[in-house]
Amino acid sequence: MVCTKYDQTSSHHPLDILDHPEVGFQERYARDTLTSFMSHYGFTVTSEYLGLETAWKAEYTHGAGGKVIGINSEMDALPGMGHACGHNLIAASGCGIAIALKVAFETHNIPGKIVLLGTPAEEGGGGKIILLERGGYDEMDFCVMSHPGPGPLNSVDLGKTIAVQTFQVEYTGQSAHAGATPWEGKNALDAAFLAYASLSVLRQQMQPTHRSHGIVQGRDWASNVIPDNATIRWQVRAPTYEEVSAFAERVRNCFEAAALATSCSVTINEEPPYYDLVNNPVLADIFSHVAQTRYGQTVSVQGFSASTDFGNVSHYLPALHPLYSIPTEPDGRNHTPAFTRASATKEAHAANMISTRGLALTALRVIQDDALFQEMKASLV
Repeated sequence: MVCTKYDQTSSHHPLDILDHPEVGFQERYARDTLTSFMSHYGFTVTSEYLGLETAWKAEYTHGAGGKVIGINSEMDALPGMGHACGHNLIAASGCGIAIALKVAFETHNIPGKIVLLGTPAEEGGGGKIILLERGGYDEMDFCVMSHPGPGPLNSVDLGKTIAVQTFQVEYTGQSAHAGATPWEGKNALDAAFLAYASLSVLRQQMQPTHRSHGIVQGRDWASNVIPDNATIRWQVRAPTYEEVSAFAERVRNCFEAAALATSCSVTINEEPPYYDLVNNPVLADIFSHVAQTRYGQTVSVQGFSASTDFGNVSHYLPALHPLYSIPTEPDGRNHTPAFTRASATKEAHAANMISTRGLALTALRVIQDDALFQEMKASLV
């Protein structure tokens, strides 16, 4: 009943955030919109949580003791594409789960605490990793969220996502007149493209489950000037953190060799890695049962060759992150303009609400059954 009421009163929030896309660590409109909404529903709200300007926390406690349920709302968009990964839907779902559980606590006098975190910069920057390192997840007994994606209608996937290591590589050379005295220069763009070529050749020796991709950027380039700077932003992925760590060593060699070949200097910065997502088997079984018996959903465990900073959370405490399907155009998967359009539809909102209900019921079940709760805690891999 409460989710139905929430569905009727809050469907504008995914669209509101959709119409105001903000990239990582810039999600001020989303933060203000969502914290105001949660405050209206009786949650205690903390903005700029743990020193992150656009992170926030909404919490509610009923009674004394009980379990602590964690929930995540992502907010960031992609540059130039808006919410092409559906984080507007994820933001709304987190609020819905929290509100549904609050009503259940009050109605059935269930002691416990609900902690909803607004987590910035999932698309790059690892907002959840920063919050994790600063203690934002320490009080939680488990944490849930969901994510939209393509797939058969009314389906959900409970498989893994893969690990990723992101590099920011800066080449520095020496500018010179490209026509008059090119020999006086050290071409940083040549270094970047040698690295790019080496990385492309490396793909021949990659495992089929690995991924390697990125872009080359520069400042103030001109065709008649030897570029003295070039930047590569590169990502490598593999099924597990251990595999991506080993693969990353070979990638670093490509960056360093290119600098040596062009007499440029290189600075290699590595962002915190995103670990592979591990859905807790007890939470996954409960959610799967709810999805199939209550909502007639098809449940699979195929997984997805993308990455999320929620993977790090799933290695720290029991966690669940279903991938539910929304209707999309052909070739309109995540990270395309078509998916931005898809995340604005009534059908996407309806699918989001099914996932929201399923996660609220899953959380409610595990906090009311001590045996299941202990089994969940014991099954943390």
